[in-house]
Amino acid sequence: MGALADFLSGISILAAAVYGFALLTKPPSGPRTVVKATAVLCIAGVSLVLGGPWLLTLPLALSAVGDAFLAGDPKRWTGFGLGAFLLAHLLYIALFAHHGFGFSPLIGEPLRLIPAVLTITAAGFMLRYIWSGLGRMREAVVIYVLVIALMVVMAFTLPWNRSAAMIGAVLFMASDAILAVRLFRAGGPNITADLAVWWFYWAAQALIARAFLHTT
Repeated sequence: MGALADFLSGISILAAAVYGFALLTKPPSGPRTVVKATAVLCIAGVSLVLGGPWLLTLPLALSAVGDAFLAGDPKRWTGFGLGAFLLAHLLYIALFAHHGFGFSPLIGEPLRLIPAVLTITAAGFMLRYIWSGLGRMREAVVIYVLVIALMVVMAFTLPWNRSAAMIGAVLFMASDAILAVRLFRAGGPNITADLAVWWFYWAAQALIARAFLHTT
């Protein structure tokens, strides 16, 4: 099982690199979609092989589905991609709630409370910034932003030996924030922003998986 997990991890890294450095700026295509989805689907495979909690494996798999949608035409598939990621975030919230201490540590520990407050503040500023460009997706995006903000807050209720998940959750929200600006406010070419979206996102998934596959 360990060898298979190592193999899948290697494929994930390879797919992430190929997508990030060769296919990121290419137009939608079947191979591009497959490579993008493979990067996180293989992390889900690692979780499955190593007996990770289903609340980790399933959101990873759903994220790969979301990746496949978002690799296509944004005007056609963005809503489906957001739906897949919304479900993934809800499952991550359940995962963090199950393994965390609840909200009580946030009150007594500044190292938890400060990032939680900053997360909520950042979510509000992000919504305000992209508000005018949301159009008919306004309600869906508001729900999505609230859910991912809660996901990050819940990550800071985890024990410190799962701190990789805290970092991963923050990176996930940062990736989504940049993507939201790209989709709804500033859609022009910006390779630096697109690279940040991808690598923050892939690192987020890998860190969340690591937090639960190396401390169980």
